Amino acid sequence: MDDHSREPDPDERVTSPMQGFGSREVGIGAAVALVGLLVAYTVPFLATF
Repeated sequence: MDDHSREPDPDERVTSPMQGFGSREVGIGAAVALVGLLVAYTVPFLATF
């Protein structure tokens, strides 16, 4: 049987949803989403010509 006594305390862990983020990260996410939408819809549309 495994000994799990060496695992970190779950109350001390920090996961991504718990970490704060600022307007810079929001702007980067919006830019990435916009580029993704452009690629997903514009490239196939232009490929039909």
